Amino acid sequence: MSDQGTKLTHLDEAGAANMVDVSEKEVTNRIAVARGTVTMRAETLELILSGNAKKGDVIGTARVAGILAAKKTHELIPLCHPLMLSKVTVDIEADETLPGLVVTATTKVSGQTGVEMEALTACSLTCLTIYDMAKAVDRGMVIGDIRLVEKAGGKSGHWTLEKDGSEGGT
Repeated sequence: MSDQGTKLTHLDEAGAANMVDVSEKEVTNRIAVARGTVTMRAETLELILSGNAKKGDVIGTARVAGILAAKKTHELIPLCHPLMLSKVTVDIEADETLPGLVVTATTKVSGQTGVEMEALTACSLTCLTIYDMAKAVDRGMVIGDIRLVEKAGGKSGHWTLEKDGSEGGT
């Protein structure tokens, strides 16, 4: 196993938290994709999809919240680097079998450090916004399964989370 997999990079020799020095890392195109779900009653999903939620356009508002969250990740997570993101997309799809919504956030940058935390933050805040906007009709919604499903670029290369939950790399 490489040193990267056995050492926490944000801790120095004394155990103090520090922002990682990425100044010597190569600039590469990097992408990260995170996915999560908001499970709800079928009636709640129908209400959201119809556009008749009391607070307004749940999906549109949640998408904008996720994009904003990705841009502010370094302000929310103490040791994250501020990044000049080149792209953030948030896709929200209905899944009648949950029932609920599946959120997929994709972030891109050309830089010296990855964008995994930005994708995860975008996904998380999108899910939280969905909950906030629909909680008046369904306080039992469940936010879950938020995880990184793909990353590419940088020294570690391309990584995906296979459908069975195992890691796969190329």
